[in-house]
Amino acid sequence: MPEQQLRAQLEALQQTLDDPEISLSAEERSSLEELANHIEARLLVREANEESLADPSLVDGVNLMVEELSERYPTLSATLRNVVQTLSNMGI
Repeated sequence: MPEQQLRAQLEALQQTLDDPEISLSAEERSSLEELANHIEARLLVREANEESLADPSLVDGVNLMVEELSERYPTLSATLRNVVQTLSNMGI
């Protein structure tokens, strides 16, 4: 179940990145895309039932993006906070 939640949150994040009305800087966009790719990779490992270690740098990276974007992009920040919570629930 958490995998499905995370997948839905990744889709919401991708939709936000694809939204032309969201005026992210190139650096912000790149960081978010890299973060989404990293989360996707972790999700694939988990779905393949392969052993994975906790990755505190992943959660730290998402938290950092939340801090950086919270004032200008509250909806995006809420999505990222949900991602952090789901990752935590999954033990990632």
